[in-house]
Amino acid sequence: MYKRNEKANPPFERLTDEELCALVAAGSREAEEILVTRYNRLVRTCARPYFLIGGDSEDLTQEGMVGLIKAVREYDGTKEASFRTFAEICIRNRLYSVLRAATRDKHSPLNQSVPLDTPFFESNSYTAATRNMAQRNPEEYIIDREHAESVLSGVRKQLSEFETKILGFYLDGLSCREIAETVGKSPKSVDNAVQRVRRKVAQYSGEISKS
Repeated sequence: MYKRNEKANPPFERLTDEELCALVAAGSREAEEILVTRYNRLVRTCARPYFLIGGDSEDLTQEGMVGLIKAVREYDGTKEASFRTFAEICIRNRLYSVLRAATRDKHSPLNQSVPLDTPFFESNSYTAATRNMAQRNPEEYIIDREHAESVLSGVRKQLSEFETKILGFYLDGLSCREIAETVGKSPKSVDNAVQRVRRKVAQYSGEISKS
């Protein structure tokens, strides 16, 4: 019986991000799925501060996934940046774009229900994407980050010990089920804690805007 030579053809899970991207470029759907799974937590980590500030978590997660899949399909291995760097650029570009649109039209939903399995990406090249990131005003990112950190810092004073612990795991990108397994609580208990944190964030943000 023929046995697969794993040294010559290692399992996809053991390949580097860049090797998987090369396979994606060659048409491998499996390689794409592995990369998306591998970086799912990065998407949640990038989006979570904005969820707490007031966005809808599922909408922003899906928008972040749009940026991730764009990175998977457009990464150019001949460039100097690693895939992780390029992926984070694409994810954050997508999130900032959506948040700006939501600011311009606060009554529009953040998510337009774009299916993730169709060619919905613009034909921006790797160079165009990185140039777009570089041309943005760095102060925009600093302001966003400082605002989020200021709000979260103020809210932490109002949280219970359990809520503070849950918030830390949540911002690290863990799902409610993963957090529940880590802290030994039920997913429902963790979800309730997240909702309480969100309400306190909304209340604190409202107080700041009035002052």
